[in-house]
Amino acid sequence: MTESTDPSLTLYRLQGCPYCERVVRKLGEYGLPYRSQFVEPLHSRRNAVKRVAGVRTVPVIVDERTGVTMAESDNIVDYLEATYG
Repeated sequence: MTESTDPSLTLYRLQGCPYCERVVRKLGEYGLPYRSQFVEPLHSRRNAVKRVAGVRTVPVIVDERTGVTMAESDNIVDYLEATYG
């Protein structure tokens, strides 16, 4: 896992979320540096991720290099495989 402070990838996640951890494993598999943004546990208070992605669910990834913002772990893993795999 390569967590960094100035990467082009930002992962919005929740502590202990298995879907988020699936994305973290894939990022680590490809050695991709990323920034973690932990969100509020209470769904109704996840305003930061709502502003970025239009949803309050996690995980959400923002790839500044490609301009992609997406939610749902399946979609994110597919995207990482297609883009960086």
